[in-house]
Amino acid sequence: MPELSDLVFCGTPAFAVPTLEKLVEAGLAVRLVVTQPDRPKGRGMELAPSPVKQRALQLGLPVSQPDKIKNNEEFRAQLAAIKPDAIIVVGYGRIIPPWMIDLPPLGNLNLHASLLPKYRGAAPVQWTIARGESVTGVTTMRIDAGLDKQPFEADIHARGSANAQTLHSAEIATFGLQV
Repeated sequence: MPELSDLVFCGTPAFAVPTLEKLVEAGLAVRLVVTQPDRPKGRGMELAPSPVKQRALQLGLPVSQPDKIKNNEEFRAQLAAIKPDAIIVVGYGRIIPPWMIDLPPLGNLNLHASLLPKYRGAAPVQWTIARGESVTGVTTMRIDAGLDKQPFEADIHARGSANAQTLHSAEIATFGLQV
């Protein structure tokens, strides 16, 4: 397998932070962190950064927050200039467009917060809990033009907790790092 020298990381929620941290701790060159734009939050509706943006800035990593990515030529040029070997996606919250899938030679790798194919798309942890599942986990896969449909690289199961906050935090987020 070719050596990874330049990565782009796409993520937004707290669930994605452990993966970002482990990539940096492993000495991989995270050249850009892409996350959702700051959103109004709380009673005052003040703009708040995503957990991934907060951690990326603490780690001294450059951050991009495009409003859209599918037809965003400026963002496309920014990624093309980096020439990433791979793009790592964890809870980014946007469908990755074909141009972005085709950009890195090693592809786009996604850590999904459920055991696919059962809970595809958004809010997989919440659906797992709402349906009363006693087993959950994560799936790591290559991204293609479809939503969560590429063959799975690995599944890791977790038992226990019954709320989305604990499942989204370290409990299952760190499982995907083993893959």
